[in-house]
Amino acid sequence: MILDIKTFPDEVLRKKNEPVSVVDDSVKKLLDDMVDTMRSAKGVGLAAPQVGVNKRVIIVDISAGEDPDSLMRIINPEILELSGEPDVNEEGCLSVPGEYEVVARPSKAVIKYLKENGSEEIVKADGFLARALQHEIDHLNGVLFIDRLSMSKRETVKKRIRKRISIGDYVAGRG
Repeated sequence: MILDIKTFPDEVLRKKNEPVSVVDDSVKKLLDDMVDTMRSAKGVGLAAPQVGVNKRVIIVDISAGEDPDSLMRIINPEILELSGEPDVNEEGCLSVPGEYEVVARPSKAVIKYLKENGSEEIVKADGFLARALQHEIDHLNGVLFIDRLSMSKRETVKKRIRKRISIGDYVAGRG
């Protein structure tokens, strides 16, 4: 089922999210729905708060659906280590549509998480996968990629978003 993606400035995107205590059918259904939603939106990652669910659950598929083995369904991720030279690249976000900015992140990440079967997994990621995992885990802590920009750049982006929202409200007859 395709879920609605919450967009900035929705306050659900700013909340800290709760760990999953039991990996049950409802968590598996959430993961399935998140995959459908991400693929429908042509994204490479999605976090539960982006669909209004206050749980520490993310999905990442850096192949954008091209390689079935690339899909990661991740529960209660924890960053164990960040290292490597800074990777400075453009990022976007399904919850901040139309905005793309250059963000610096560590180029390597070691992440511990639970799989759907409840077993613990550790992944050592680098490059784009490391970036995608960090981006989605940020969502679980109420952090958006625009928060990683300089204050002046962040304010410029927020201004553009507010302008788009008010134009949208005007066109929809709400402004």
